[in-house]
Amino acid sequence: MERQTHKTGGAAVLVGASLSGLMGALSLSRIGMTVTMLERSDGKARAGAALPVSEGLLQRLTGRSLGQHALPSGPQAWADVYAALRAVVDADPNIRVRAPARVKFVDQDEHSAWAVTDNAEVVRGDIVVGADGHASIVRCHVAPEQPDAVFAGYLIWLGIVDESEVRAQPWPDQLAILEERGYCLNAYYLPGADGSLVRGHRRLGFGWYDAGRNDLLRSSGVLVGDVVQRTLRPADIPDATFRDLAAEAKAIWPAPWREAIRDCLSRRAVIGTPIGEYMPQRLARGRVCLVGDAAHVPSPMTGKGFDASALDALALAEALHDGLAHGGAAEALRHYEAKRLAAARELVRSGCGFSQSFGPHQAS
Repeated sequence: MERQTHKTGGAAVLVGASLSGLMGALSLSRIGMTVTMLERSDGKARAGAALPVSEGLLQRLTGRSLGQHALPSGPQAWADVYAALRAVVDADPNIRVRAPARVKFVDQDEHSAWAVTDNAEVVRGDIVVGADGHASIVRCHVAPEQPDAVFAGYLIWLGIVDESEVRAQPWPDQLAILEERGYCLNAYYLPGADGSLVRGHRRLGFGWYDAGRNDLLRSSGVLVGDVVQRTLRPADIPDATFRDLAAEAKAIWPAPWREAIRDCLSRRAVIGTPIGEYMPQRLARGRVCLVGDAAHVPSPMTGKGFDASALDALALAEALHDGLAHGGAAEALRHYEAKRLAAARELVRSGCGFSQSFGPHQAS
């Protein structure tokens, strides 16, 4: 059954068109807002990452059943979730995605908020929403005294391989959490590229937590001071590191994860994601607010970052739907902050124990 929603109207400028941005845009469109999304890259690729999807996510975001665009629940590849969300966004007449459009800063006055791009274009709306990830530009406006996520002392090696490429018996459970030699491995099954859950036709994904590569992160420019700049791509990774990881995987991890990891390493189909954490003190300032990793950056070990981003999107739409026509944009965003700030802080706090025990004492 489709949800009947009173249309709020108004215009939003949404900085960032990754997962949290796409979810935010769909929720705002549902309440009748027009959304202009500004995305710095003209394509998204995040090989190896996976995340849990809750039941009926797209229906909750859009307020309607989407049929062929339905997104399965359970563990899903990041790229599959992105493709599903992006397809619905692209079909929505209330949403316009502009890419590449690199935002340099945002600002506001009592009547509107706006984003300024690197070519000096001003894109204006009733509100600006920062969904621009852990290195958020919009966060610099909302929380100038605390603009950066802080490096947690470790990275995660991420990869995905087709199960058919791995000659090993399946793991007896859907998830493995293993610790060995100061490493931690989260490994899991994902649907195949065609959505299949049949043994032999799935994909195997892994996240290998490693606190011993900080010299590499700094020498490659991925980490500057305590601030993560970007992901470690295959081209950044020396051959010697690939060989070291392959030897370690062979020595310590059981099948089928050993074979999955070594397959990805042999194909250079691995990325290294340095982990930062951000404990928010606020989520909004006037007509500008934050969602997703721009708002809060927990350790991936919590397994709840994506779900929190979805809850941000839903809470933001609810606050604007209830308050935009009555108390104005700034008041509505204060209600959004009141609804989500405590939960966001608790989420980040829940991962700090792991980071403190795993990262600092291992870091080089």
